[in-house]
Amino acid sequence: MRRRLLLVLVALAAASPAEAAVDPPPSSARAVLVATGKGEVLYARNAARELPMASITKLMTAIVVLDRKRPGDLVTVRATAAAVGESSVHLQVGEKLTVRDLLAAALIQSANDAAFALAAGTAGDVSRFVGLMNAKARRLGLTHTRFVRPDGLDVPGHYSSARDILKLARTAMKKPLVRRLVARRSAKIGGGRSLFAWNDLLGRYPGLIGVKTGHTNAAGWCQVAAARRDGVTIYTVVLGSPSRARRNADLASLLAWGQDLFGRVQVVSRGQTYATSAIRLREDRLPLVAARAVSVVVRVDQSLVETVVAPGLVSGSVAAGARLGEVQVTQRRKVVARAPLVAARRVEEPGFGHKLSWYSERTLDEAGDLLEGVFGSVL
Repeated sequence: MRRRLLLVLVALAAASPAEAAVDPPPSSARAVLVATGKGEVLYARNAARELPMASITKLMTAIVVLDRKRPGDLVTVRATAAAVGESSVHLQVGEKLTVRDLLAAALIQSANDAAFALAAGTAGDVSRFVGLMNAKARRLGLTHTRFVRPDGLDVPGHYSSARDILKLARTAMKKPLVRRLVARRSAKIGGGRSLFAWNDLLGRYPGLIGVKTGHTNAAGWCQVAAARRDGVTIYTVVLGSPSRARRNADLASLLAWGQDLFGRVQVVSRGQTYATSAIRLREDRLPLVAARAVSVVVRVDQSLVETVVAPGLVSGSVAAGARLGEVQVTQRRKVVARAPLVAARRVEEPGFGHKLSWYSERTLDEAGDLLEGVFGSVL
């Protein structure tokens, strides 16, 4: 390939699609974290601080159970589970329920007795199950987390951090059954029981898909919540809010702030000229236009970079619409959009007469330049 036919790379800085977002809203919680579903942290305060997390614990309980049990497996309720107090579905000793029903009770209504029944039914006894929870935490890289109970009630040495809870919630949401359960406001399970969610944002905050609430005297009001808009999932972790109402308000404002950092932007316009190529044996140039429009969801507080890849010269006959290049749009070095560049019009192969005229003119021009240089230097 001749050098003049090599592809030409042109990098163009594009304007940021919107004004930079305002600072995150204030929160009265002890620890706060806002991140994307891919784990990109957007805002954090005391995110590594080790704090009690109450019933958010049950996300790990669900993960460990589903690693070892099928949803249809039966679990026999033992006395240790039936005796657990506070939030419960009043399980009876010897009663048999499916793993699915007990997980629904634990995740929707945050039933402590259901968490204990699952723990004993999965590992043989609760202490062994807690060991499995901590082993799973180590494998997930939860370096600021330690479990003592499967339900999250207050006990010394039982803690996590907002950063670890983000990892925990994202892991739990990879389980299809967990995703379905944490998005439900109510359900019915074995024994004629009706469940009602403690997650006040379900059905109230647009696009909310879960995940888990928690409250004890030591933990305060806690929650990890996730909402989805325009294909982007935002997670928010709030630990240690002073009240249920304050927790809900902080979650809603932080979720909205995180979502407003992303927006759908048309980054490629159909029919727009992004480059021109010289045409062999012609004075004019061939416009290269985008074959299609492309809109994507991007961070609105970060700039985009447009890169055009196109030939510097085209030869011979070129059909209108022939693909000759590409436009790429990147954000933080990641390609977020691309579209082909095509010839805006047809280019005909020059005939013999045109070629003869072209070369004749060039020969005369070059001869004139040469004579001018020679005689001009003499004068």
